[in-house]
Amino acid sequence: MNSNNFRMPARRLAAVATVTALTAAPAVLGVGAAHATGGHGRASAVVLRTGLDVSLLNKTVNVPLAVSLNEVQAPQSADRTALSARLDGVNGGKPFTVLAADVASAKATVTAKRAEGSVRLVHAKLHVPGLPLLSVIETDDVTAKATCEVGKAPVAAANVLGAVTVLGKRVTLTAGGPTVVKVPGVGEVGLDLAERRTTTRTAAATALQLKVSVNPLKLNVADVQGTVTLAKATCESPMAAPTKHPAPSHDPAADVRPQGAPAKADLAETGGSSATPYIAGGALALLLVGGGAVTVARRRRG
Repeated sequence: MNSNNFRMPARRLAAVATVTALTAAPAVLGVGAAHATGGHGRASAVVLRTGLDVSLLNKTVNVPLAVSLNEVQAPQSADRTALSARLDGVNGGKPFTVLAADVASAKATVTAKRAEGSVRLVHAKLHVPGLPLLSVIETDDVTAKATCEVGKAPVAAANVLGAVTVLGKRVTLTAGGPTVVKVPGVGEVGLDLAERRTTTRTAAATALQLKVSVNPLKLNVADVQGTVTLAKATCESPMAAPTKHPAPSHDPAADVRPQGAPAKADLAETGGSSATPYIAGGALALLLVGGGAVTVARRRRG
Protein backbone atom coordinates (compact mmCIF):
# COMPACT_ATOMS: atom_id res chain seq x y z
CA MET A 1 0.00 0.00 0.00
CA ASN A 2 1.31 3.41 -0.93
CA SER A 3 1.16 5.53 2.25
CA ASN A 4 1.00 8.71 0.16
CA ASN A 5 -2.25 7.65 -1.46
CA PHE A 6 -4.03 6.09 1.49
CA ARG A 7 -3.63 7.03 5.11
CA MET A 8 -5.78 6.26 8.12
CA PRO A 9 -5.20 7.62 11.63
CA ALA A 10 -3.69 5.08 14.01
CA ARG A 11 -6.71 5.22 16.32
CA ARG A 12 -8.89 3.95 13.46
CA LEU A 13 -6.78 0.93 12.62
CA ALA A 14 -8.01 -1.07 15.59
CA ALA A 15 -10.86 -2.73 13.69
CA VAL A 16 -10.94 -2.78 9.89
CA ALA A 17 -12.89 -5.11 7.61
CA THR A 18 -11.83 -5.67 4.01
CA VAL A 19 -13.65 -7.17 1.05
CA THR A 20 -12.72 -7.51 -2.61
CA ALA A 21 -15.36 -6.08 -4.93
CA LEU A 22 -16.06 -8.54 -7.74
CA THR A 23 -17.28 -7.43 -11.13
CA ALA A 24 -19.08 -10.63 -12.09
CA ALA A 25 -21.55 -10.43 -9.19
CA PRO A 26 -22.67 -7.95 -6.53
CA ALA A 27 -20.01 -7.29 -3.92
CA VAL A 28 -21.40 -7.73 -0.45
CA LEU A 29 -19.57 -6.66 2.67
CA GLY A 30 -20.95 -7.89 5.97
CA VAL A 31 -18.73 -6.44 8.66
CA GLY A 32 -19.20 -7.86 12.14
CA ALA A 33 -22.66 -9.27 11.43
CA ALA A 34 -24.41 -11.37 14.07
CA HIS A 35 -27.58 -13.42 13.72
CA ALA A 36 -29.55 -15.34 16.33
CA THR A 37 -32.85 -17.19 16.62
CA GLY A 38 -35.33 -17.86 19.38
CA GLY A 39 -37.28 -15.68 21.78
CA HIS A 40 -40.28 -13.44 21.12
CA GLY A 41 -38.74 -9.94 21.04
CA ARG A 42 -36.48 -8.70 18.26
CA ALA A 43 -33.98 -5.89 17.84
CA SER A 44 -31.48 -4.79 15.22
CA ALA A 45 -28.90 -2.07 14.72
CA VAL A 46 -26.55 -1.03 11.93
CA VAL A 47 -23.99 1.76 11.67
CA LEU A 48 -23.81 1.87 7.86
CA ARG A 49 -25.77 0.28 5.03
CA THR A 50 -25.34 1.15 1.36
CA GLY A 51 -27.04 0.26 -1.86
CA LEU A 52 -24.71 1.76 -4.46
CA ASP A 53 -24.16 1.12 -8.14
CA VAL A 54 -20.61 1.98 -9.18
CA SER A 55 -19.70 2.25 -12.87
CA LEU A 56 -16.00 2.27 -13.67
CA LEU A 57 -14.09 3.14 -16.86
CA ASN A 58 -16.90 4.83 -18.78
CA LYS A 59 -19.43 2.23 -17.59
CA THR A 60 -17.52 -0.69 -19.04
CA VAL A 61 -17.42 -2.20 -15.54
CA ASN A 62 -20.42 -2.13 -13.21
CA VAL A 63 -19.97 -3.01 -9.55
CA PRO A 64 -23.07 -3.06 -7.33
CA LEU A 65 -21.87 -2.45 -3.78
CA ALA A 66 -24.00 -3.51 -0.81
CA VAL A 67 -21.95 -2.54 2.22
CA SER A 68 -22.93 -2.90 5.87
CA LEU A 69 -20.87 -2.01 8.92
CA ASN A 70 -21.57 -3.32 12.43
CA GLU A 71 -24.93 -4.85 11.64
CA VAL A 72 -26.39 -6.85 14.53
CA GLN A 73 -29.68 -8.65 15.08
CA ALA A 74 -30.93 -10.24 18.27
CA PRO A 75 -33.15 -12.11 20.25
CA GLN A 76 -29.76 -12.76 21.84
CA SER A 77 -27.73 -9.75 22.90
CA ALA A 78 -25.04 -8.69 20.45
CA ASP A 79 -22.83 -5.71 19.72
CA ARG A 80 -20.15 -4.70 17.21
CA THR A 81 -17.61 -1.88 17.29
CA ALA A 82 -15.55 -2.07 14.08
CA LEU A 83 -14.32 1.41 13.20
CA SER A 84 -14.09 1.25 9.41
CA ALA A 85 -15.21 -0.60 6.29
CA ARG A 86 -12.70 -0.94 3.46
CA LEU A 87 -13.06 -2.14 -0.13
CA ASP A 88 -10.58 -3.63 -2.57
CA GLY A 89 -10.92 -3.74 -6.35
CA VAL A 90 -12.69 -0.42 -7.00
CA ASN A 91 -9.81 2.03 -6.70
CA GLY A 92 -7.21 0.88 -9.19
CA GLY A 93 -6.23 -2.05 -7.00
CA LYS A 94 -5.65 0.13 -3.94
CA PRO A 95 -7.63 -0.30 -0.71
CA PHE A 96 -10.54 2.10 -0.43
CA THR A 97 -12.14 3.13 2.86
CA VAL A 98 -15.90 3.60 2.62
CA LEU A 99 -16.43 4.68 6.22
CA ALA A 100 -14.05 5.54 9.05
CA ALA A 101 -14.97 6.78 12.52
CA ASP A 102 -13.60 7.32 16.02
CA VAL A 103 -16.62 5.48 17.46
CA ALA A 104 -18.90 3.15 15.52
CA SER A 105 -20.98 0.95 17.79
CA ALA A 106 -24.16 -1.03 17.24
CA LYS A 107 -25.95 -2.99 19.95
CA ALA A 108 -29.08 -5.15 20.04
CA THR A 109 -30.50 -6.51 23.30
CA VAL A 110 -33.57 -8.65 23.96
CA THR A 111 -34.95 -9.85 27.32
CA ALA A 112 -38.27 -11.35 28.34
CA LYS A 113 -39.78 -7.88 28.78
CA ARG A 114 -37.73 -5.54 26.59
CA ALA A 115 -36.10 -5.29 23.15
CA GLU A 116 -33.75 -2.48 22.20
CA GLY A 117 -31.45 -1.53 19.34
CA SER A 118 -29.00 1.37 19.51
CA VAL A 119 -26.29 2.94 17.35
CA ARG A 120 -23.69 5.62 17.93
CA LEU A 121 -21.33 7.09 15.36
CA VAL A 122 -18.72 9.73 16.29
CA HIS A 123 -16.48 11.72 13.92
CA ALA A 124 -17.39 9.70 10.84
CA LYS A 125 -16.32 10.21 7.22
CA LEU A 126 -18.02 8.52 4.28
CA HIS A 127 -16.30 8.12 0.91
CA VAL A 128 -17.36 6.63 -2.41
CA PRO A 129 -15.19 5.46 -5.34
CA GLY A 130 -14.13 8.36 -7.55
CA LEU A 131 -13.85 10.74 -4.60
CA PRO A 132 -10.98 9.39 -2.50
CA LEU A 133 -10.10 12.78 -0.98
CA LEU A 134 -13.51 14.46 -0.70
CA SER A 135 -15.95 13.04 1.83
CA VAL A 136 -19.54 12.53 0.76
CA ILE A 137 -20.50 13.37 4.33
CA GLU A 138 -18.74 14.09 7.63
CA THR A 139 -20.58 14.00 10.96
CA ASP A 140 -19.72 14.77 14.57
CA ASP A 141 -22.16 12.69 16.63
CA VAL A 142 -24.98 10.55 15.25
CA THR A 143 -27.26 8.31 17.32
CA ALA A 144 -30.32 6.14 16.80
CA LYS A 145 -32.28 4.14 19.35
CA ALA A 146 -35.43 2.01 19.29
CA THR A 147 -36.95 0.65 22.51
CA CYS A 148 -39.88 -1.76 22.74
CA GLU A 149 -41.05 -2.76 26.23
CA VAL A 150 -43.95 -4.96 27.25
CA GLY A 151 -46.91 -2.88 28.40
CA LYS A 152 -45.48 0.41 27.10
CA ALA A 153 -45.64 2.29 23.81
CA PRO A 154 -42.53 1.72 21.64
CA VAL A 155 -40.11 4.64 21.41
CA ALA A 156 -37.90 5.66 18.46
CA ALA A 157 -35.25 8.38 18.72
CA ALA A 158 -32.59 9.65 16.31
CA ASN A 159 -30.25 12.61 16.59
CA VAL A 160 -27.59 14.28 14.48
CA LEU A 161 -25.55 16.52 16.75
CA GLY A 162 -22.80 18.96 15.88
CA ALA A 163 -21.54 19.88 12.44
CA VAL A 164 -22.47 18.11 9.21
CA THR A 165 -20.39 18.59 6.05
CA VAL A 166 -21.55 17.30 2.65
CA LEU A 167 -19.21 17.33 -0.34
CA GLY A 168 -17.05 19.85 1.47
CA LYS A 169 -19.95 22.19 2.32
CA ARG A 170 -21.18 22.87 5.85
CA VAL A 171 -24.95 22.28 5.92
CA THR A 172 -27.83 22.75 8.33
CA LEU A 173 -30.28 19.87 8.34
CA THR A 174 -34.01 20.28 8.94
CA ALA A 175 -36.73 17.76 9.67
CA GLY A 176 -39.14 19.45 7.26
CA GLY A 177 -37.82 17.66 4.16
CA PRO A 178 -34.70 16.53 2.32
CA THR A 179 -31.66 18.78 2.15
CA VAL A 180 -29.98 18.74 -1.27
CA VAL A 181 -26.34 19.70 -1.70
CA LYS A 182 -25.04 20.23 -5.25
CA VAL A 183 -21.40 20.71 -6.18
CA PRO A 184 -20.68 21.52 -9.86
CA GLY A 185 -18.34 19.03 -11.45
CA VAL A 186 -18.75 16.59 -8.58
CA GLY A 187 -22.38 15.64 -8.09
CA GLU A 188 -25.18 15.98 -5.58
CA VAL A 189 -26.32 14.44 -2.32
CA GLY A 190 -29.80 14.55 -0.82
CA LEU A 191 -30.23 14.00 2.92
CA ASP A 192 -33.28 13.06 4.98
CA LEU A 193 -32.90 13.72 8.69
CA ALA A 194 -34.05 11.63 11.65
CA GLU A 195 -36.81 9.36 10.44
CA ARG A 196 -38.85 7.74 13.24
CA ARG A 197 -41.69 5.23 13.01
CA THR A 198 -43.66 3.36 15.67
CA THR A 199 -46.60 0.93 15.84
CA THR A 200 -48.24 -0.79 18.78
CA ARG A 201 -45.32 -3.25 19.10
CA THR A 202 -42.51 -1.97 16.85
CA ALA A 203 -40.21 1.03 16.48
CA ALA A 204 -37.61 2.12 13.92
CA ALA A 205 -35.23 5.09 13.95
CA THR A 206 -32.86 6.24 11.19
CA ALA A 207 -30.51 9.14 11.84
CA LEU A 208 -29.55 9.91 8.22
CA GLN A 209 -30.68 8.66 4.82
CA LEU A 210 -28.60 9.82 1.84
CA LYS A 211 -29.34 9.71 -1.86
CA VAL A 212 -26.02 9.92 -3.71
CA SER A 213 -25.33 10.86 -7.33
CA VAL A 214 -21.63 11.46 -7.97
CA ASN A 215 -19.65 11.60 -11.23
CA PRO A 216 -16.60 13.85 -10.75
CA LEU A 217 -16.17 16.22 -13.70
CA LYS A 218 -18.23 13.78 -15.80
CA LEU A 219 -15.04 11.83 -16.44
CA ASN A 220 -16.90 8.53 -15.97
CA VAL A 221 -13.96 7.26 -13.95
CA ALA A 222 -16.41 6.35 -11.24
CA ASP A 223 -20.12 7.08 -11.56
CA VAL A 224 -21.79 6.35 -8.21
CA GLN A 225 -25.56 6.24 -7.77
CA GLY A 226 -27.62 4.91 -4.87
CA THR A 227 -28.51 5.23 -1.21
CA VAL A 228 -26.66 5.27 2.09
CA THR A 229 -28.14 4.77 5.56
CA LEU A 230 -26.27 6.00 8.63
CA ALA A 231 -27.30 4.77 12.09
CA LYS A 232 -30.49 2.72 12.06
CA ALA A 233 -32.12 0.84 14.95
CA THR A 234 -35.30 -1.25 15.14
CA CYS A 235 -37.17 -3.30 17.73
CA GLU A 236 -40.24 -5.45 18.27
CA SER A 237 -41.56 -5.91 21.80
CA PRO A 238 -41.79 -9.36 23.38
CA MET A 239 -45.24 -10.86 23.80
CA ALA A 240 -46.83 -10.29 27.19
CA ALA A 241 -47.09 -13.39 29.36
CA PRO A 242 -50.67 -14.71 29.65
CA THR A 243 -52.51 -13.86 32.88
CA LYS A 244 -53.21 -16.85 35.12
CA HIS A 245 -56.64 -16.97 36.80
CA PRO A 246 -57.17 -19.05 40.00
CA ALA A 247 -59.24 -22.24 39.59
CA PRO A 248 -62.81 -22.07 41.01
CA SER A 249 -63.22 -23.53 44.51
CA HIS A 250 -65.01 -26.88 44.94
CA ASP A 251 -64.98 -26.94 48.76
CA PRO A 252 -68.30 -28.53 49.88
CA ALA A 253 -68.20 -26.51 53.11
CA ALA A 254 -68.57 -23.33 51.07
CA ASP A 255 -72.01 -24.48 49.88
CA VAL A 256 -73.44 -25.20 53.42
CA ARG A 257 -76.32 -22.93 54.40
CA PRO A 258 -77.94 -22.77 57.88
CA GLN A 259 -81.36 -24.41 58.02
CA GLY A 260 -84.40 -23.89 60.28
CA ALA A 261 -83.70 -20.35 61.44
CA PRO A 262 -86.51 -19.10 63.72
CA ALA A 263 -88.94 -16.46 62.51
CA LYS A 264 -88.41 -12.82 63.39
CA ALA A 265 -91.43 -12.89 65.71
CA ASP A 266 -89.83 -15.59 67.88
CA LEU A 267 -86.63 -13.56 68.07
CA ALA A 268 -88.57 -10.54 69.20
CA GLU A 269 -90.35 -12.45 71.98
CA THR A 270 -87.14 -13.84 73.46
CA GLY A 271 -85.20 -10.63 73.04
CA GLY A 272 -82.62 -12.36 70.84
CA SER A 273 -81.02 -11.25 67.61
CA SER A 274 -80.47 -12.86 64.23
CA ALA A 275 -77.17 -14.26 65.50
CA THR A 276 -78.77 -16.13 68.41
CA PRO A 277 -79.57 -19.42 66.59
CA TYR A 278 -75.93 -19.79 65.43
CA ILE A 279 -74.52 -19.06 68.88
CA ALA A 280 -76.94 -21.47 70.54
CA GLY A 281 -76.20 -24.15 68.02
CA GLY A 282 -72.50 -23.79 68.65
CA ALA A 283 -72.97 -24.07 72.41
CA LEU A 284 -75.04 -27.21 71.96
CA ALA A 285 -72.36 -28.78 69.82
CA LEU A 286 -69.77 -28.07 72.48
CA LEU A 287 -71.91 -29.65 75.17
CA LEU A 288 -72.45 -32.77 73.10
CA VAL A 289 -68.78 -33.10 72.38
CA GLY A 290 -67.96 -32.51 76.03
CA GLY A 291 -70.50 -35.11 77.20
CA GLY A 292 -69.09 -37.63 74.81
CA ALA A 293 -65.62 -37.01 76.10
CA VAL A 294 -66.72 -37.53 79.70
CA THR A 295 -68.51 -40.76 78.85
CA VAL A 296 -65.44 -42.17 77.13
CA ALA A 297 -63.27 -41.30 80.09
CA ARG A 298 -65.61 -42.97 82.54
CA ARG A 299 -65.77 -46.12 80.45
CA ARG A 300 -61.96 -46.26 80.37
CA ARG A 301 -61.83 -46.02 84.14
CA GLY A 302 -64.27 -48.91 84.39
